[in-house]
Amino acid sequence: MFDPILLASFKLVAETRSFSEAARRLNLRQPTVSQHVARLEQSIGRRLFVRDTHSVTPTADGDALLAHAEIILQAHDRARRHFAAAELRGRVRFGTSEDFVTSRLPALLRDFTRRHPAVDLELVVALSGRLVELYDAGQLDLALGKRRLGDERGRLIRREALAWVGNPLALPDAHAPLPLLLFPEPSISRKAVLDALARAGRAWRIVCTSGSLTGLIAAAEAGLGVTAQARSLISRGLSELPPELGLPDLGELEFTVLGADRPETTPTGALAALISANTRWLQTER
Repeated sequence: MFDPILLASFKLVAETRSFSEAARRLNLRQPTVSQHVARLEQSIGRRLFVRDTHSVTPTADGDALLAHAEIILQAHDRARRHFAAAELRGRVRFGTSEDFVTSRLPALLRDFTRRHPAVDLELVVALSGRLVELYDAGQLDLALGKRRLGDERGRLIRREALAWVGNPLALPDAHAPLPLLLFPEPSISRKAVLDALARAGRAWRIVCTSGSLTGLIAAAEAGLGVTAQARSLISRGLSELPPELGLPDLGELEFTVLGADRPETTPTGALAALISANTRWLQTER
């Protein structure tokens, strides 16, 4: 009943309110699109459009079918891409910043390896700055991490605010140098923190430097100081610090994928497409 070819024509007519425009976008003749809609109306026994010389308007049944058509076509496209790429073979050297280790990224990678069992996935976890160096040196095929301000490379997948975080039961003294917990250089969040404090003229001291997010989280939970994380990636056990502390704005972070320009018919391109289509997974589970 719900032939995807017929649904695709119907969906475009409903969205553009024009048979001729739908035909143009589908690279079909207008009579062909009209036949598709007529066959769909016949198969379900409902009228889908009210047509006159000036307009094409979906009926109530047409509006109802449009919602179902979008779901059916998305599922059809996912199934097509899944089986078309099932025989991918090769290797992907994938690097990710530690920001995403506590997100649902591991589940996304597990999904990728299930879909493509003949692809060898090699994972590197490092600071975003280090990932860029490895990518530029040809040691990574794909790199997911933060992008330096002014750097236009990579496929932008998300932009969000960088927030001050710490143990809500051990807030820093507003009159003392701010105790900082930071990644070592090259760290994009470290630079954002130090630049913001310099602009604000706020005194600070580094009480913990760790190349591991786990180390920074442990220090923050112990109340040793404060650090900075993207709002959607704030680690469990930590909280965004209240504005009453008067800490300077840290601006935004840009998360990108380097190497995402490869064709989806390659292992690297397939993984990049999967990440780009599921950016909602790239946040800490609460």
